[in-house]
Amino acid sequence: MCGIAGIVDLHGVPERGVLERARDTLTHRGPDDAGMFVNDRRDAALLFRRLSIIDLTPAGHQPLANADGSRWIVFNGEVYNFEALRQELEKAGHRFRSRTDTEVVLHAFEEWGESCLLRFVGMFAFAIWDDRARTLFAARDRIGIKPFYYQHLSSGIRFASELKALVALPGALRVDESALSHYLARGYVCPPRTIYAGVESLLPAHYLRWSATSGALRVERYWDPLDAYGHGAPDGRDKPLDMEEAVQELDELLRSAVKLRLRSDVPLGAFLSGGLDSTLVVSLMAAVAGTSIKTFTVGFAETAFDESPAARQIAAHLGTEHRDLVATERDALDIIPRLVDYYDEPFADSSAIPTCLVSSLARQHVTVALSGDGGDELFGGYQHYRTICDRLGYARTVPSVARGLLSHVASALPDSRSQTALASLGSASVSEDFFDYFTSIWRPDELGRIAPGLNSAPQPGASRVNGAATDLDIFMLSDLQRYLPHDILTKVDRASMAASLEARVPLLDHRVVEFAVGLPDTMKIQGDAQKVLLRRVLARYVPAALTDRPKSGFAVPLNDWLRGPLKWMLDEYLSGGRLRRAGVFDPHAVRRVVDRFLRGEIGHARPWTLLVYQLWSEKYGSA
Repeated sequence: MCGIAGIVDLHGVPERGVLERARDTLTHRGPDDAGMFVNDRRDAALLFRRLSIIDLTPAGHQPLANADGSRWIVFNGEVYNFEALRQELEKAGHRFRSRTDTEVVLHAFEEWGESCLLRFVGMFAFAIWDDRARTLFAARDRIGIKPFYYQHLSSGIRFASELKALVALPGALRVDESALSHYLARGYVCPPRTIYAGVESLLPAHYLRWSATSGALRVERYWDPLDAYGHGAPDGRDKPLDMEEAVQELDELLRSAVKLRLRSDVPLGAFLSGGLDSTLVVSLMAAVAGTSIKTFTVGFAETAFDESPAARQIAAHLGTEHRDLVATERDALDIIPRLVDYYDEPFADSSAIPTCLVSSLARQHVTVALSGDGGDELFGGYQHYRTICDRLGYARTVPSVARGLLSHVASALPDSRSQTALASLGSASVSEDFFDYFTSIWRPDELGRIAPGLNSAPQPGASRVNGAATDLDIFMLSDLQRYLPHDILTKVDRASMAASLEARVPLLDHRVVEFAVGLPDTMKIQGDAQKVLLRRVLARYVPAALTDRPKSGFAVPLNDWLRGPLKWMLDEYLSGGRLRRAGVFDPHAVRRVVDRFLRGEIGHARPWTLLVYQLWSEKYGSA
C-alpha cells in the first residue's frame, strides 16, 4: 500500500525539491520508504511513498524498472494472485529480481498489454511510463478501492493518489462550482469530477493512455459489473441456482477471497463493528487462518450508537484478540478539522469520524486490517431500498401528466414530508432518478435557495441497466457504481491511510461482485428480511442470536454533539460574516437551516455538509 504521483511535461518537470515536496504530501500513505525517477530528458518524473507489506527488503523499492530500464512503474495496492501470475510469466521467459506484486504487474503489462488488468485479483492504482515509446499507461481496480487523480494539460499530464500532491505542484487550481453542487447533493464530489476544475478522478475499472507524441489522452473501461446482471446462474450454467447452491458457492468464493487477503509480511487484523458483514469476514478469517485474529471496534457512550458490546460478544465467540475504544465528542473535535486534510475535498460522510478512530486504534497493533465493506450494496442491506421501492410504486399510480404538474407546484411549497413526496413525482418515470431524489441531501430546488448563484449541473449517472431489471436491482447497481466507490471506499481509503494502515475488502473481490450481481434480488431481500443469502452463509459460522438485531450502520451521535458540545462550530463557521466572505451560501438561508436543525426538525446532514465545506474552503478553497 503506497502513495504514487507523477508528472510528464514537455516543457520540463519541476526541480527536485518541488517534486519531493509533492511526493512527501503522501508520506502517511507510505512512511517506510521514498523514491523518485526522473528521465534523462527531464520531462517525466515518477514519485513514490512506500508502506511495506509484501517483500520488506530494498527490492520492493519504487519506482521500479523493467530489465532494460525502458519502462518504469509506480504501484499502489495489492494484486493478491501475483504468485500464480508470476509462475505463468516465468514459464513465458520473464525473470524477477524481487518477491513483489509490483514487479509482476509490470511484467504482466509487458506480456499481455492492457488485457493484463482482467487477470488481476486485487485493489490497485498504478502508472507505467514507457520512456522509449513516450507513453503513460495508468489503471484503477475494478471496484475503485484505490484512488487515482489526474490532470490533463496542454503540455503533459499529472497524476497522484490524492489531490494534495497535485495541489503541491506548480500552477493554481480553481474550484469547480458544478462539482460543488454534486457535493451538496450527495455529500461527496461525483467522479470523474473533483472539486478542482480540470482535475479528474479515473473511474473504477478504467485505464488511460497518454502519448507525448500526439498529446492525446484516451480513457476506456475494461470491466463492467453490469455484464453479470441477470444471468441467473452466475457460474454460466443454464439453470439458475437454488438457495442452498447459492449459499455453498458464495461460501466458497468468500473463503477464497479472504484467504488471498491474508497474505502479508506484516501484522494483520480486522475491523469488527458487530454488524453482519464484518462478523462474516472475521469468521472466515478465523476459519481459514486457523489462528487467533486481532479485531478492533469503536463504540460510543451514547448507547443508541454503541455496537461495541455486540462486537465483544462476537469476538468472544470467535476467540479473537479484541480491543475497543469508546469515542467521545472530544475525539470528534480532534478529528473534524483534520478531515479536510485527509480527504482533500469536501466530504460529508460523518462515519469518517469513527473510521479514522478505529484505523488509528488498529494501527497501534497491525499494519493491515480486513474490512466488511460492500455487503450492503451487493446483497441488499439498506432499509431505504425497500422504502424507496414502495414510494416509487405509489408514485406510479399517479397519471404521468399529473406528476409533472404536482412536482412543479411542490417546488414553491415549504420544505416538509408532503412537499418532498410531491416534488419526487417528477422523477418517477426513471427508477434511478427517483432513487437519486430520495438519497440526495440537498435537492435541486433547495440548492437554488441555499446557494442562489451556484451552477447546479446534472449529477453524473450510473450506467443504465439493460434488460428486465427490477427497481431494487437498479438501486443496488447504482450504489455499486457510485455510492460504494465514491463515498464508502473513499472514506475507508483516506481514513485508513491517514493512519498508515492498509484496509482490505474481501467482500469486494470482483468474483464475489460478479456472483452477487448475477443473483435474483429475491436472494437478497425477502419482505422485511435483508441480506438473506449473506445471513445464510454467516449462520454456518456464528449463531444467529449474535447478529440478529436491527442494522445501525457505522453512525455517530452527531445530532447530539452538534446540538450540544460542538454547537459552537455551527455558530462560528456558519456565521454570516464567514459565509459572506466565502461568497457561496446565502447567510439567511443557512441560518434558517441551522435553526431548524437545532429545534430538532431536521437531522444533521444538511448543516453538516455546509460546515464541512466551510472548513475545507477556508483552508483549501484558493489552491
